Amino acid sequence: MATVPGVRFLPNAITVLALCSGLSAFYFAELANQGRISWLMAVGAVGLAAILDSLDGPTARLLNSTSRIGAELDSLSDLVSFGVAPALVLYIWTFNAPRSFGWVCCLVYAVCIALRLARFNSLLDDDEPKPWAKGFFTGVPSPAAGLLALVPLVLANRFPGLEWLRSDWLNAVWLVFIGVLAVSRLPSIALKSVRVAPRFITPLLIVLVIAVAALFFEPELVLSIGLGVYLLHLPYAGWKYVHLRTHPELWETTVRTRSGRSGRRIRLSVRMPQRRRVAGRAPDGTPLEVSRRRGIPGQNRTNRPRRRLR
Repeated sequence: MATVPGVRFLPNAITVLALCSGLSAFYFAELANQGRISWLMAVGAVGLAAILDSLDGPTARLLNSTSRIGAELDSLSDLVSFGVAPALVLYIWTFNAPRSFGWVCCLVYAVCIALRLARFNSLLDDDEPKPWAKGFFTGVPSPAAGLLALVPLVLANRFPGLEWLRSDWLNAVWLVFIGVLAVSRLPSIALKSVRVAPRFITPLLIVLVIAVAALFFEPELVLSIGLGVYLLHLPYAGWKYVHLRTHPELWETTVRTRSGRSGRRIRLSVRMPQRRRVAGRAPDGTPLEVSRRRGIPGQNRTNRPRRRLR
């Protein structure tokens, strides 16, 4: 299918917006450090970058405008938004002191995110992916890692009395731990591969509505609980990965043939052949009854009364 004219730039525009949102987190962190705004603004900028990052890929595939430059731009945007920005926000928040060892931890975290993205790009060229690895990421994705790194800041913003959340050692260990999860070989389930049974759709929609409503009143708690649930799913993802690898009968080996989805769509219209009508026969070729034929005796047109014109 040909590219839709005029919208080829849209996926790259979304990626650039995600990049700008991630960079804005550093600006908001400077203002929050001066006491002018809340630290939650910096976290929200990283969260907005994560939302935009989840939209540019599907948009490119939907508009058939995928390109190599778009993939490279997306990786650079992820590195800045989820590797550099969270590290700088945490440095301004808790490590901003002379001779602080926190800067080394920030560098380690940013390098881990860069290595994770480089490995992800190398796996894109793999023509024969492992059948049991479908629906899994290798390591924690960079958007999730960027938000997980900011969990101590989110909880400290909600509970100001917990001063231990701003401990240099705690945040240093946490930052390095999230970086190691990102660059590790630990599998994590891709949300786009999750299939929900029909009977669970309605309860999940109700839970989603409640979570969105609670997000307006308690954004810190909702974000922390959601990230905590994501972090707790990693042991289950590892067990499921090993289970699928050791049970070949569960692999999806069926190749679905999709006809009509080639590079060019062709519309076929069926037209019935025209049949020539023969005198004394119906359109299907069968002979007509004598009473239905024209020119039979007793029905001469000259014997009919003519209509007088006025």
